[in-house]
Amino acid sequence: MPPKSAAIAAAPASSAWSIFWIFLRLGLTSFGGPIAHLGYYRNEFVLRRAWLDEARYGDLVALCQFLPGPASTQVSFSLGVLRGGGLAGGLAAWLGFTLPSALLMFSFALGAAHLAGPSAAGVVHGLKLVAVAVVAQAVWGMARTLTPDRQRIAIALVAIGIVVMADGPAGQLTAIAVGALAGHRLCRGTVAQPVGQLSMPVSRRAGWAALVLFALLLLALPLLAGLAAYRPLTLFDAFYRSGALVFGGGHVVLPMLQAETVATGWVSSETFLAGYGLAQALPGPVFAFAAFLGAQAGMTAGAPAGAALALLGLFLPGLLLVYGTLPFWDSFRRHAAARRAMMGANAAVVGILAAALYHPVWTGAVFDIRDAAIALGGFMLLAVWKAPSWIVVILSAAAGGLLATV
Repeated sequence: MPPKSAAIAAAPASSAWSIFWIFLRLGLTSFGGPIAHLGYYRNEFVLRRAWLDEARYGDLVALCQFLPGPASTQVSFSLGVLRGGGLAGGLAAWLGFTLPSALLMFSFALGAAHLAGPSAAGVVHGLKLVAVAVVAQAVWGMARTLTPDRQRIAIALVAIGIVVMADGPAGQLTAIAVGALAGHRLCRGTVAQPVGQLSMPVSRRAGWAALVLFALLLLALPLLAGLAAYRPLTLFDAFYRSGALVFGGGHVVLPMLQAETVATGWVSSETFLAGYGLAQALPGPVFAFAAFLGAQAGMTAGAPAGAALALLGLFLPGLLLVYGTLPFWDSFRRHAAARRAMMGANAAVVGILAAALYHPVWTGAVFDIRDAAIALGGFMLLAVWKAPSWIVVILSAAAGGLLATV
């Protein structure tokens, strides 16, 4: 009798349509953020459906956490590739998982302009305070995981200094590059050898094509956007660059997108933070926040087009990277130098997110002691009592609305 892993590998492929419906259900019910999503996937595809075994699932998660981009979405995309036998299955999984939260964020963008009155303004302000609590929890958790020693704490502190002195995308990119170089030099003796093996139905030629396309878009889009001065191209470029630089988790997209949308005047700081706060209450990927921002930024040229371009731009680099890396992962991950560089880059990300926690998140939402109390209460609910994000969103929005009327 063949081993279980061999039986799983030989299982017949599913149609893209059936994969879409499976992930659509998950997209409607998967609350709790990226870490919770990985638990949902394990229950659904390892324990219940037996699409793959524990070892292969763990290796897949390790790959997606290593790469820039939204890890939980990259895992879902890769599961679709595995089960569907190629790219069509991956795209079906991505679309099904992303569509519900993207449509909800787009609807909120259309309705936000019609919110009026003290109570509505208070609710929006409460959503901004949710962002304070969520980002504080992310910094707290990521610092414990990604900066556990003095070398990586130092890298995070240097990253804070870099982004404070050089605000915007250039400062963030510099901080990540410096962190990667410092990690390569300083994080010796802390890298464990990987275990397991990951085999996926992606050819090396297809992998190289995806990686080359990723690099071409990253280099060419800023040049084309500068030459053409075409608003949709500029919008797509801004979100693509943000998605390409998201190391360490979905919450890291906040400072990236803030630099691209708020600093450029496309979206106000208040609207940005309110939308990010609401995104915490929804199922599915945090990156669906792009639909809200794209609709807001594209109001003059068409909200649906802006939302679609922003969503595609933010998700595309992560999907290209994971698809391109799948055929090479087993050999690449055994290079200690690459893993050390990623450890340094992740430590720098902690510094970038910590700087964003102060500005714009804290400075844009906390104006008095009552705001601070709501934000602190939300943080305690998330970090200490482990409350679901959607409960914190409801309570903070209600508190904001109530305080606005007294």
